[in-house]
Amino acid sequence: MTIRVLVVDDSVVIRRLVVQALESDPEVEVVATAANGKLALAKVDQYAPDAVTMDIEMPELDGVEAVRELRKRGHRMPIIMFSTLTERGATATLDALSAGASDYVAKPSNVGSISESLAAVADQLIPKIRALVPPQRRSPGTAPARSVAPVRAATMARPVAQLRQDIRRHPIRAVVLGCSTGGPEALSRVIERFTAPLPVPMLVVQHMPAVFTRQLAGRLDRLGPSQVYEAQDGQPLVPGGIYIAPGDTHLQVEGKPGRLRARITHTPPVNFCRPSVDVLFRSALDVVGPDLLAVILTGMGADGKAGAGAIAEAGGTVVVQDEQSSVVWGMPGSTATAGFAHRILPVLEIGHAVTGLVKASSTINEVTR
Repeated sequence: MTIRVLVVDDSVVIRRLVVQALESDPEVEVVATAANGKLALAKVDQYAPDAVTMDIEMPELDGVEAVRELRKRGHRMPIIMFSTLTERGATATLDALSAGASDYVAKPSNVGSISESLAAVADQLIPKIRALVPPQRRSPGTAPARSVAPVRAATMARPVAQLRQDIRRHPIRAVVLGCSTGGPEALSRVIERFTAPLPVPMLVVQHMPAVFTRQLAGRLDRLGPSQVYEAQDGQPLVPGGIYIAPGDTHLQVEGKPGRLRARITHTPPVNFCRPSVDVLFRSALDVVGPDLLAVILTGMGADGKAGAGAIAEAGGTVVVQDEQSSVVWGMPGSTATAGFAHRILPVLEIGHAVTGLVKASSTINEVTR
């Protein structure tokens, strides 16, 4: 079964490039193209694509407003934005993600030839489309609907009684969190539910370019009582602070509990990712030990699974987002199916769960400090 895609871009050259890149995969069919958001609305109704690629800056109706209107009309298919790696492009892309876009890819820049541009677009776009439209959601000729039954947490998570025993044995001195596809909005839903700053630092890896992570930190900082930073090398990690890994760098932890600092490195990618969730999780475990709460939100791939497993085996606590509320249940799903998750929760419950778990450990923190 093929994945039927609508390509939306006001540039004839870019439309042709994206069409060629997509159709290099025999399982992808471009059913239509559109030169602006207004035409895209009509063609979504006409062709009912399984996915849409959407330019941001277009005449008549731009990409952000087109996404907003499609979601308002009830269309649920994945929408992938085609973005430039600039401050302006980052702002518009984050606006589109807030409006309901599923993910984004970068437009090719400084690429030498047409064939290299095609390869760059295909390498970014095709894996995302395949992940966002798995076989069970490919339904040619009709609007796609989510047909996968949510995985029952009870079949994978440890019993609540065991989780409570773990919390009594191990105080929580830091929260570490990883996410990717769908992560910016999931992070927003988590952070906006904090009613007070956490009494411990929270470190976050979101797979994003550098200019995007800086803007993401600024947006998250406005959502709740916590101060959110794009982490800097050597920065003290203080209670109540939330530290986002800068794009294209790894975020690690150094120092000792009570005197933690951020370490920013440019070592090779792990799991094809930089920043990598596994790098953060393993670094935090080396410094803090098992006194960690690890959280994995929506995202492609399995980055974070090994680190979460190490934290769970050491005696820390692991919470993952459930399938039904995830844009892509890759990272949380791989961790859950491996048996590392203590709890599998909808995204709207995770902020309260983090607050509750950290608060429950506060008396242990005082005794063992």
